Amino acid sequence: MPALLPTPRTGPRLLGLERLTRVEDGERLHALLWRPGPGWRMAGSAVLGGGIADCAWVLNAQVAHGYRRTDPARHLADLALAAGAEGRGMGLMTAADVRDPGRARDGGTEAVVTAGVSVRGWAAAPQAGGTGAPGPGTINILAALPVALSDAALVNAVITATEAKVQALLEAGLDCSGTPTDAVCVAAHAPRPGTEVHAFAGPRSEWGARLARAVHRAVLDALPAPARA
Repeated sequence: MPALLPTPRTGPRLLGLERLTRVEDGERLHALLWRPGPGWRMAGSAVLGGGIADCAWVLNAQVAHGYRRTDPARHLADLALAAGAEGRGMGLMTAADVRDPGRARDGGTEAVVTAGVSVRGWAAAPQAGGTGAPGPGTINILAALPVALSDAALVNAVITATEAKVQALLEAGLDCSGTPTDAVCVAAHAPRPGTEVHAFAGPRSEWGARLARAVHRAVLDALPAPARA
């Protein structure tokens, strides 16, 4: 008998995304910007602003296939500035089309995923010789929880999201644990006096389980159609 999962909660979205468009070197490129403003603490492996910090925005920017700039953080900072993002934030990039991301919600937790999987493999793979320039890839995960997490729980949440991503890839029939350039950003309310701060976000904790289910469904939703077949 298949497991029964909680019905995703309806209501206003945490991750209200702005869709941006620009032209670089004659190519039309797109980006997603989430700017919830102050009061959010994030943990992520983002190219720009990665780590653990209070952040006011997250930018997921599409770049051209064969991207060759050597200053991606500066590039993302310029794009965020041009979009009017203020304060500290995180910036991710991908060669995948970001216009139709995968989305999922579970018990108040939300995830948005963009996925390119043309360059994929296993994390613990034997070192191989070069076989030419790789094609585009990158699975970028942005997730938000409507509760406060300790810094340790934020790190735990990044692990949980990554495990859920791998589970989705395997269920989709892909022979990989991800791509070499995957990134994750998890956002939670910044702790405030008098509010509960959750110390755990593993997949069997209350909020970690919701996060895992949301990311799992969002990754499946984001995978290109041939990968889902």
